[in-house]
Amino acid sequence: MNKLRKLLFIVNPIAGTRSKKKILQLIDAISTEGPFDVEIRETRAKGDATQLAQETDADIVVAVGGDGTVHEVAQGILGSQKTLGIIPCGSGDGLALHLGISRNPKAAIQTLLNGKPETIDYGTINGQQQFFCTAGAGLDADVAWEFAHGSKRGLWSYISLAWKIWRHSKPQDYVVEIDNNKLSVKAVLITVGNANQWGNQARIASLASVQDGMLDVCIVSPFKTTEIPILAAELLDGHAHKSRRVHMSRGKIITIHRQQEGPVHFDGDPYMMGTDIHITVEQAALHAMVPVNRRTI
Repeated sequence: MNKLRKLLFIVNPIAGTRSKKKILQLIDAISTEGPFDVEIRETRAKGDATQLAQETDADIVVAVGGDGTVHEVAQGILGSQKTLGIIPCGSGDGLALHLGISRNPKAAIQTLLNGKPETIDYGTINGQQQFFCTAGAGLDADVAWEFAHGSKRGLWSYISLAWKIWRHSKPQDYVVEIDNNKLSVKAVLITVGNANQWGNQARIASLASVQDGMLDVCIVSPFKTTEIPILAAELLDGHAHKSRRVHMSRGKIITIHRQQEGPVHFDGDPYMMGTDIHITVEQAALHAMVPVNRRTI
């Protein structure tokens, strides 16, 4: 007799721009597909997903939402034997796309039911905040800050806002320490990737793996407006590491020194932080469901 598996679906009803009605119908049908005990809970405020994930005794805790919901659920299951599941329906869905999880809800549910659990790394900032996909300072963090405090959602709203901020932004001077190496750079942004992307297949840390015990550091140097189409194509093709405007390094301990405080994003959610950002990797510390045919993550 197959062991009963308990799944808790934590649904963020305002994530992304799509209605969750169809997804909830698909979830309701899961109990007919095998020995599954299904529970659905909706979040009402920031932090709810973390608390629900901590309190449940479910085997698989599923984030139904975007990167922020995934981040909260993953935080809630750290240090346990619970496994993270994802039904991506946000604006970016960075970790889900890196893991090979489909944005089609029916396919994502099949990954939960028939996929395989893998153990993955995550990053920690200043010994307190965790990130599971990417973290960064500079232009992308500034855009994340404004996006989070605006009323519009969706990819095109994000792109429009990024263009507006880009036109008025200036590169900053940074000192970046990666393990025992120190770099002084002028950069538009610095992204530290556990996974390979910001979201929507924009693969800034194009060679990153969530199982190598390392973090990929991507330093984007100043570029001209006319270079944006080329950089965008390199991001979407997974060739950011080949760009002459992107310097790639890899390490376990990263410290970013900057001249002034400002936003830093963790998995797309922005927070105000000081001038020193200390980042470390926690190896093989989180369980996550991935497609059964996914060989390299």
